[in-house]
Amino acid sequence: MPVVLRYKSFRFFFYSNEGNPRESMHIHVRSPDGEAKFWLTPAVYLADSDGFDARTLRELQGVVTSNKALFERTWNEHFA
Repeated sequence: MPVVLRYKSFRFFFYSNEGNPRESMHIHVRSPDGEAKFWLTPAVYLADSDGFDARTLRELQGVVTSNKALFERTWNEHFA
């Protein structure tokens, strides 16, 4: 489970063995308050969430969008 980014109390990560066949490129976000999953392609959008309010999800989507290149690069390097 590579952690790609830490922001405030949030960890942004993906699982090394999630799905068979592997799911499309995405990032998970977890904090003590909840968890969310964002698809990265074709555009950043929320796949699922539990525990986060709408304001927090908007903030997280902004963080994911701002760091999309980092998440994609890390994903591609990990699964190469």
